[in-house]
Amino acid sequence: MNSVKQNLRSILAIGTVVGGILIASYPIIVAPIINPEPWKEIQRSGRKGIDQEKIQPGGMKVWSDPFDRTSGK
Repeated sequence: MNSVKQNLRSILAIGTVVGGILIASYPIIVAPIINPEPWKEIQRSGRKGIDQEKIQPGGMKVWSDPFDRTSGK
């Protein structure tokens, strides 16, 4: 009977730790995947006024999609 209580306590402790990690990871991982618009707006406002051409290192060109998916070809 005593070993059953010990096993139950261990399972409860491990479950609490795993549950806490899952709850803590929700706003970091899951929320941006479900609703990315607020995060995109934060990026836009943070990058407003920054000229990407001027801050590129080594004279490299700004990244562009090599497959040009927006052209509709």
